[in-house]
Amino acid sequence: MKYLFLLLSTIAFGQQTKFVDFKLVSGQITINPKEKSVSGAVRYWFDVLKPIDTIKIDAQNMTFSKVESNEKKIQFTTNGKQLLLIYPFKKGKNTISFEYKAIPKQTLYFVGSEATNNLQIWTQGQGKYTSNWFPSFDDVNEKIIFNLEVIFDSKYQVISNGKLSNGNNNNVNGNLKTWKYSMQKPMSSYLLMLAIGKFDKKMEISNSGIPLEMDYEPKDSIKFEPTFRYSKRIFDFLEKEIGVQYPWEIYKQIPVRDFLYAGMENTSATLFSSRYVVDSTGFEDRNYTNVNAHELAHQWFGDLVTAENGKDHWLQEGFATYYALLAEKDIYGDDYFYSKLYEYAQELKQASKTDTVPVLNPKASSLSFYQKGAWALHVLREGIGEENFRKAVRNYLQKHSFESVNTPDFFAEIRKVSTYDLDNFSKVWLESSGFNSQVSTALLSKNKSIQTLFEIEKLRNKPLSEKVAFYKKMLQSDGYSSVNETIVYQLNKEPFEDSKPLFVLALATNNLQVRQAVASILTEIPEEFRTQYESLLNDKSYQTQEIALYNLWNNFPEHRIDYLDKSKDWIGFNDYNLRTLWLSLALSTPNYSANKAILINELIAYSSPNYEATTRQNALEKLIAFHFINDEVLKNLVYATTHFMWQFSKFGRENIRTLLKNQEMRVSFERILPNLEEKEKFQLNRLLKE
Repeated sequence: MKYLFLLLSTIAFGQQTKFVDFKLVSGQITINPKEKSVSGAVRYWFDVLKPIDTIKIDAQNMTFSKVESNEKKIQFTTNGKQLLLIYPFKKGKNTISFEYKAIPKQTLYFVGSEATNNLQIWTQGQGKYTSNWFPSFDDVNEKIIFNLEVIFDSKYQVISNGKLSNGNNNNVNGNLKTWKYSMQKPMSSYLLMLAIGKFDKKMEISNSGIPLEMDYEPKDSIKFEPTFRYSKRIFDFLEKEIGVQYPWEIYKQIPVRDFLYAGMENTSATLFSSRYVVDSTGFEDRNYTNVNAHELAHQWFGDLVTAENGKDHWLQEGFATYYALLAEKDIYGDDYFYSKLYEYAQELKQASKTDTVPVLNPKASSLSFYQKGAWALHVLREGIGEENFRKAVRNYLQKHSFESVNTPDFFAEIRKVSTYDLDNFSKVWLESSGFNSQVSTALLSKNKSIQTLFEIEKLRNKPLSEKVAFYKKMLQSDGYSSVNETIVYQLNKEPFEDSKPLFVLALATNNLQVRQAVASILTEIPEEFRTQYESLLNDKSYQTQEIALYNLWNNFPEHRIDYLDKSKDWIGFNDYNLRTLWLSLALSTPNYSANKAILINELIAYSSPNYEATTRQNALEKLIAFHFINDEVLKNLVYATTHFMWQFSKFGRENIRTLLKNQEMRVSFERILPNLEEKEKFQLNRLLKE
């Protein structure tokens, strides 16, 4: 009888929002980094609209105690995915309270450790995963006001959504403190966040008075300015361009190590990958500007109004991509803006040859949701005019604030300001898998740099002799860098003697991107061009320096010591790209160093779990490529297979599979197997048996 009752209740769960309106939740939680667990007490306030006998709260693999409704103990059960509250709930205001504990398998991530003084803890709830660490709702349409208290070691900083209400001065016990965060407006559960680490912060105030908090690790203080460059400008621009006041009380940005994506727009608090923590040199190749603008735009498109299902996901990602590019246009200018639109168009044209899933489909690709969604909005803006577009967007956001939305909701506001043919627009841009080159070309042709780019593309298959004069003229002009980059890349298969004058001119532009194109193209460097190519080692670009150092070392063995001496103190990005390359080359150069053991130990150390996944992968790639493989390297490669970043774990598995084809390597893997920890032992065993 019990199981039949649960089955009947489950059928009703899809209709729960018709019976229950959750208003507010307050949680007090404790994180245990040694257990990698979370526990706490939670209270929900809600209105029962119609009597109901079972209420569900999503809760993955949690245990519960002290479950009460309106201060009375009630019956409950769990099924591994949900907390089921069994009680004759009557119409009116109600509360539910309980205590819980979980050891999350995902969503709550522990990076580093207290022992190595580099512990960070952060969440990533994208979509429907917050219920792994906090009992909540996987349905994005259930919006609630969240208040969170977090108890943790006072040596750390704890960051969550909303405003810190007590200045984190509340001692609980010994070295523990409580951080109390409160929200004023409702949001979807997947936007609840937590970040714990040793952070410093700097504050600015937006033109509209919103506090802008920018957090960083103390060791990265000299990287603060380039990392957060343009942050206030982006905020002020988007608030003005969107035409609706920023909807939350504060905006925070926190870089975290080993983050799964570029960034995540948790309500009022964006987490982003520490790979974007850069100095001024790193800024040229890998800056946070686009991610910064994209995640901020989500505070309106995704957080304030949330797509009600996967089919309408473009209302979040397309809008965020669209507004991020407008913010970059404000910073970098029209040529940059149109060159990025052109780049998106090229990617979409290529993808449309095999990608048959349209934008209005939950299974659409990221390219469709993001870039095609953004293109659709640019076309729509052109079609109805900028002022009408702004007015429609403003009305759309104001009408549906703190609600869920769909594409017809947005179209309804467009129809109020324009007679534009939205049916045809939707068929072409949202319901079709193709890409409309005719419309995109007409829009792009408004920019002179893109007009020139089109001319260059038409010349792609022409003999170099027929276009060399035009290309020389372009390289000597003040044209935008993407034009000259395209010219350089077209020289890829041309004889060097014919291309040399153009390479010389390309280097003379002193444009970092154009010079980087030369570095990439010329993997085989003639002696007569060595001196010119060597100048690339001095470019303020870690990416260019990496390419140039390897190519020069590879092409000119007699000059290897000079190149290594010049680059011996290079580090590069925070993934040690230049340092790991230098160690590899130094170890591969006979008679360069008498301390090869010290060098190889350093390189192997970078491949260990003491470093971020990107650093570990850089080191492992070079250790394998240059054949510096011992048991420690193999062990670190196996540890990669259990990392929570799927890209890194896949890298580990694929490289082990390749190495296992060598019988000597197979014997080595079998030798280290007994000394591995259980998770790693399981993964290696599985690979050995394939």
